[in-house]
Amino acid sequence: MERSRCNSPKRLLSSLILAIALAGTARAQLLNGRQTLELEDRILQLMESSAIAIPEMLRTATPLLEGARQSRAALAVARGQQHTGLIYQFQKSARAYLALNDAVAKPYPFPEEARRQLQDLRTATDQLEASLQALMEQRETALRGADRDNLKRYAEANTQLPPPSATRPRVVFLGDSITDGWRLKEYFPDQDFVNRGISGQITGEMLGRMKADVADLKPVAMVFLGGTNDFARGVALTTIQNNITMIAELASANRIKPIFASILPVSDYGKDKNPAWEQTKVRPPDQIRSLNNWLKSFCQNRGYIYLDYYSALVDGAGYLKAEAADDGLHPNALGYRLMAPLAAEAIQKVIGGASPVEKRKRGSR
Repeated sequence: MERSRCNSPKRLLSSLILAIALAGTARAQLLNGRQTLELEDRILQLMESSAIAIPEMLRTATPLLEGARQSRAALAVARGQQHTGLIYQFQKSARAYLALNDAVAKPYPFPEEARRQLQDLRTATDQLEASLQALMEQRETALRGADRDNLKRYAEANTQLPPPSATRPRVVFLGDSITDGWRLKEYFPDQDFVNRGISGQITGEMLGRMKADVADLKPVAMVFLGGTNDFARGVALTTIQNNITMIAELASANRIKPIFASILPVSDYGKDKNPAWEQTKVRPPDQIRSLNNWLKSFCQNRGYIYLDYYSALVDGAGYLKAEAADDGLHPNALGYRLMAPLAAEAIQKVIGGASPVEKRKRGSR
């Protein structure tokens, strides 16, 4: 059962106001090409100087420092052009450096100058991350014009959708390309399961579609699958978590029972055929596991259903099973066959009665 506090309009309004305020702050911190280079120079200088004060860092942080230098040099070659991939790689090195610094032993007494440098480094890294997020949002808006969340994709289909039936509970599947490519009618015949996946979308864009593509369709439940594209675009984990939290609260406020699916693992098994299929660089497995762990805990705390696709699709090495996908990211027919009964079981838990898969089995007897 969902906790009643999730339905509080005041709580929902507060979350939305906070999200708008954070978005406005990020836009205000958008840096130009020259400013980005100067900030990266400052971050690299702070990384190098703080490492000198901590012997263990000087020994272990060399690969991170070198990675930051290479990303900074590549961005300089771009002559001030804002290359999101290079900025993200630099920012990732800086974040890893800070995480490593938190873990290593410090000399005692710890120099005050080194303490100040580390604090400045955190502030500068936060500023770079905010600017990167604002830059990606700006480019998304430019690409899509006024329809940033791609509301037009299903606008006509939504108007043609008949009202839900009491005998056939409606369930909306909201997600990215993994949902978009799932032919639900083949796996769940005779069910009112509505596909509202859009390839390439991140959680913030799905949040923007909650009213038009979910709430207005009056479903009993929603199956949400999203977040992998956020990692590929450098969206911070906390931002993904905030987006999912607001999606959950919007669903609850509209009396929709949310089901949150784990992000699928990825693999590089197909990169020999196509280098573009090297998925683990932009979707690191450790980040996927971190979000899934948070999502599972989030569902347990809120009383939501956690739909665990990950465990069914991961192999012994921690990657997406080679036979379940052809490109290391998107499930093939076998992948969807592994996912379908799990989705059916989760839906059955929230709407009651026999699951869609069980009904199919009974009908074939």
